[in-house]
Amino acid sequence: MTMRKRSNSLKLTTMLAGATALTLSGCDDPGGQASWDPNKGEQVEAFSYKTLEECKAANEVSDAQCDTSYAAAQKDDAKDAPKYEARASCEDVYGVGNCVPRSQANGGGSFFTPLLAGFVIGQMLDGGYRGTGLYRRDDRYGGGYYSTWGGHLGRDYSTGRTVISRESIDPPDAIRNAPPKVQTRTSVVSRGGFGGGRSYAHSGSYKGGFGG
Repeated sequence: MTMRKRSNSLKLTTMLAGATALTLSGCDDPGGQASWDPNKGEQVEAFSYKTLEECKAANEVSDAQCDTSYAAAQKDDAKDAPKYEARASCEDVYGVGNCVPRSQANGGGSFFTPLLAGFVIGQMLDGGYRGTGLYRRDDRYGGGYYSTWGGHLGRDYSTGRTVISRESIDPPDAIRNAPPKVQTRTSVVSRGGFGGGRSYAHSGSYKGGFGG
């Protein structure tokens, strides 16, 4: 068995943020559009790291899995990081100095995304692991760390383990392939800070028993 020891992983907050629902529409108003909540579904044990080196030093998963998960996080960040029309809107959610400009391919315009704070690894249905990026949000918008797909990194108080929803690491194809949405100032305010590479909508408080 793989030796498991606790690492100096990302320090988590003890607050639970409101859940978010990911619409399949490019519109700000989700209306009756189909939606997906990245914080619902099965919560699985997660391992979070600031760097690839920290992952390998922790010995919680294999070095090969650290490499694979880190690569997945970089890929998801490049394609699906939360996107904002203006730097101020992005920094309002992720903090001053924590957003950078990017440009879409093929002349698709420019936008701002938060800096990647690390990556998270969670267990999949087949027993394997997958990784994706992590971003740290400002306390006024729930605080704590969130996956590329909007899932909140929390804690299972009954076991003391760090957890995250499985689908917020590896979302359904319909979500992964949905057209990206660049958030405006209006959409950020109306959704309580939730927004990103797709169109998010605030959907009330998450009632699960996890915090981080």
